Amino acid sequence: MLSKAGAQAVKALIELAASPQQWRSTADLARAQQLPEPMLEQVLLKLRRSGLLQARRGRLGGYRLARPAQQISIGLVLGAVARQAEPLNPADASEISAADQVTSSLERHLVMAQQRALAELTVEDLYFDLRSALASRQEDGGLLLG
Repeated sequence: MLSKAGAQAVKALIELAASPQQWRSTADLARAQQLPEPMLEQVLLKLRRSGLLQARRGRLGGYRLARPAQQISIGLVLGAVARQAEPLNPADASEISAADQVTSSLERHLVMAQQRALAELTVEDLYFDLRSALASRQEDGGLLLG
């Protein structure tokens, strides 16, 4: 369900959310998230074109969030890196069974529900989940408050 590019985009943005004002190079992000650098660069470029990242050239350049993590929905992130699907040629309506119409309607409802959920989920939410997961791996049980 989550494309490879979508997963890479989410991982990179969560990494950037940890230090939102710091410029991070593609190599640094790839190393930190164990992602292939060439593919990550393409994802980061798409995120920049979508206005989710800022980019700066030079030795001290790289990428950083273009806005606060709580203002970046996962729906926007996934939309920025999604491949555009080929439009399907609608079949003659008289040839579509009633059962096919119902399952097609179900698919549309599921897609709309997924889009609503992704629009509400933010990079900040996932960053908090990451911090909680990391804290739970600590020997003291990782109680994380706030």
